[in-house]
Amino acid sequence: MSTDEIQETARKYALRNAVQFDGKANAKSVIGNVIGVLQKKGFNPRDIVPIVNSVVKGINKIPLEKQISELEKIAPELLKKEKKQRDFSLPELPEAEKGKVVTRFPPEPNGYLHIGHAKAAIVDYEYAKRYDGKFILRFDDTNPENAHLEFYDAQKRDLKWLGIEWDEEYCASNNLEKHYKLAEQLINQGDAYICNCPPDVVKDGRFHGEECNCRRNSPGENIDLWKDILSSSLESMVLRLKGDMTSDNTAMRDPTLFRIIDKPHPLHGDKYRVWPTYDFAGAVEDSIGGVTHPFRTKEYELRDECYFYLLDLLGLRKPHLLEFARLSIEGMPVSKRKIKPLIEDGSVLGYDDIRLPTLRGLEKRGILPEAIKRFVLTQGISKVESTVTFGLVEAANRKILDPITKRYFFVKDPVQLVVQNAPAMEKSISLHPNDKKFGSRTVKTGNTFYVPEEDIEKMKIGEIFRLKDLFNVEIKEKNDVVIAEYAGEELMPDSAKIQWTTDKYIKMDVFISHPLFKEGKYNPDSLEKVQGFAEEAASSIENGEIIQFERFGFVRIENTKNQIVGFFTHK
Repeated sequence: MSTDEIQETARKYALRNAVQFDGKANAKSVIGNVIGVLQKKGFNPRDIVPIVNSVVKGINKIPLEKQISELEKIAPELLKKEKKQRDFSLPELPEAEKGKVVTRFPPEPNGYLHIGHAKAAIVDYEYAKRYDGKFILRFDDTNPENAHLEFYDAQKRDLKWLGIEWDEEYCASNNLEKHYKLAEQLINQGDAYICNCPPDVVKDGRFHGEECNCRRNSPGENIDLWKDILSSSLESMVLRLKGDMTSDNTAMRDPTLFRIIDKPHPLHGDKYRVWPTYDFAGAVEDSIGGVTHPFRTKEYELRDECYFYLLDLLGLRKPHLLEFARLSIEGMPVSKRKIKPLIEDGSVLGYDDIRLPTLRGLEKRGILPEAIKRFVLTQGISKVESTVTFGLVEAANRKILDPITKRYFFVKDPVQLVVQNAPAMEKSISLHPNDKKFGSRTVKTGNTFYVPEEDIEKMKIGEIFRLKDLFNVEIKEKNDVVIAEYAGEELMPDSAKIQWTTDKYIKMDVFISHPLFKEGKYNPDSLEKVQGFAEEAASSIENGEIIQFERFGFVRIENTKNQIVGFFTHK
């Protein structure tokens, strides 16, 4: 057993550990490293431990500069500390082949996309990229009651903002003639029938597992009725799948495949009146569209049996269907059923309201597309239902924003401060504390300032605080106007440092979002308006730019027509 090899290895790792921790190596850490390297070669840990302890004691007596110099000579590769990038990747897809994976995002064009849609779109898009496959944008517009022309382009715009590009785009409604032929195939096979029972009778029959009389019609009778429905001569009829009315899975109890909807379609007008349900259109489009790995939310899991049963009956290719849990964020409803009434009654200001989880609302608030992507990928594709806080989105966003945003001063609820004996100054203040490339702004000061009311309320007469990046002042009087005296420029470690503006300021309102729902009810205090003064340099902030008001938070600025407004992003 070579003592020299143990000493040599121990010295390398002891030096590395010492360099990482200001010249003092930790013996336990070094022992772990050395055992990990040498145990594979047959070395006994009992032989390693005493040698490492001795080497560490010797290394810790050497100055840090010499430790670095020696490590550069004997093991320079150990000086390079690779920063580990967090793995945001998704798990492997089952039965996936490089170049052959096809995914799709199938929104219904009935509203603006929200963060729940973003999860589905990002997962589908990332998997297509990962396998050098194909990503399809398919508008599931086979319900003319829900499809609206404006949302086709609106949803495409939202996806592009997310950074998502698609290889193919089409509308399911354009394939309606194919759907009709497949429906006729089912009827001719005796696997589907026309039903004219009232909805309450159908509901009761499905509940009790009892077949209706219509189920006994022959394929010939059903084809004649089908053609009459298509020609607009019959009303109040549906095409139902001949499933299993006694199945424990109620989704298999003769679900509706086609129904009559007499409403103009935004793309096809009055050309069609018979439209497929999701059960039919979703399965058929995934198959004929070449999709290999369709994703949908867990709520549809019971309908999987119907999905595959239909494809079997039609002799169509079966994709590898996958589900994941819906994205639920505390206090932020993604349901259109909840959002639409709030817009209609004016409780929120539109689909881009900063309180909403719509992509338009998140964009206006200052949430970046990359942050949404990181958040979605960290959530993964688990089927476990959970409700997360919006703080997870904010945390992802903060990491991206912090190194790239300029800093400015904003004074909430300003109080006038007059500083006696204050020197007139022309002060250059950096726009970012750690990156000089952002430059600086120059502020001319006199003896009049404005500071936050909440800071002044905490202070007593005689207390000294610092106007951040400027000088110290001592409070002399606290009335409507605070009187203070110049107290030098030397940094005082324990004194408070507060934001300020001069008497040349910009009036600004900043809107802050709070949870839209509390305990399931609309929160009337969900939008707060903060009034304050921003420093004069803030007038040059570009429209749509996200900045940080120090000690206040990140804010997205709208600067148009000589009016500047802020939307609070997060701390």
